[in-house]
Amino acid sequence: MIPPAFNYHAPKSISEAAQLLAGFGDDAKVLAGGHSLLPLMKLRLAQPAHLIDLNRIEGLKGIREEAGAICIGAMTSENDLIASALLAQKAPLLPEVARQIADPQVRNRGTIGGDLAHGDPANDHPAAAIAMDATLVLAGPSGERSVPADKFFLGTFATELKPGEILKEIRIKPFPAGTGYAYCKLKRKTGDWATAAAAVVMQMSGGLVSSVRIALTNVAPAALRATAAEAALKGTPANEQMIAAAAQAAASACSPSEDLRGDREYKLAMADEMTRRAIRLALSRCK
Repeated sequence: MIPPAFNYHAPKSISEAAQLLAGFGDDAKVLAGGHSLLPLMKLRLAQPAHLIDLNRIEGLKGIREEAGAICIGAMTSENDLIASALLAQKAPLLPEVARQIADPQVRNRGTIGGDLAHGDPANDHPAAAIAMDATLVLAGPSGERSVPADKFFLGTFATELKPGEILKEIRIKPFPAGTGYAYCKLKRKTGDWATAAAAVVMQMSGGLVSSVRIALTNVAPAALRATAAEAALKGTPANEQMIAAAAQAAASACSPSEDLRGDREYKLAMADEMTRRAIRLALSRCK
């Protein structure tokens, strides 16, 4: 299908983009890579009168380390995440997630900011951002503000972005030495969204789990932080019994919707299984 007619805008600064968004309100949508928005427009599920393209704004792309944090521009592509030597060394969960998104063509255009700001519970970066305790920097008419990733996702296609705001940057702390990490994703075929997926970041000290963050994809109206699962695992030796308890706690927190990928019972079982796999893999990477 062909999208309905719209007015196209290509601002060259964040302030110009924010002004356009504030002026047009609900009649405007932001265009990043386009892989989430354009299909919705073709199906007439989204019919913005104004499309605001962020691709010409300088400073929204790139990966750098600054003041003890890794800063990632919202318009940074998935392929750039995969190719980043800095991320491979200091935040390897992000390239691992990006490799599992769609296909090479999508990864060449799709952006981390678009994935996060769209608020789709099936997107992969929200769970990873929560597991990594990321901070999202939002820019708007009133300036910038920072929101923790686990407070950003409010529901299906609903986020903390206010009218006139855009996602400018994602900030994460480099992994301390010995950090274990994993993103385990079940999908029907290459390029598909997750039936269920789990992101885990953890550390061990003295043979016990000293810190752990667990988040899940596509098993609730928004990316889900499994705090009960974290509590079940923290302070334990992370043996199979403790891993099973954490996975069961994660599944119990889920509220998946039924679709072509499976019914509720199947998705709950897969949330449990992906959490088990992610914990085991993260544990194997703790050094």
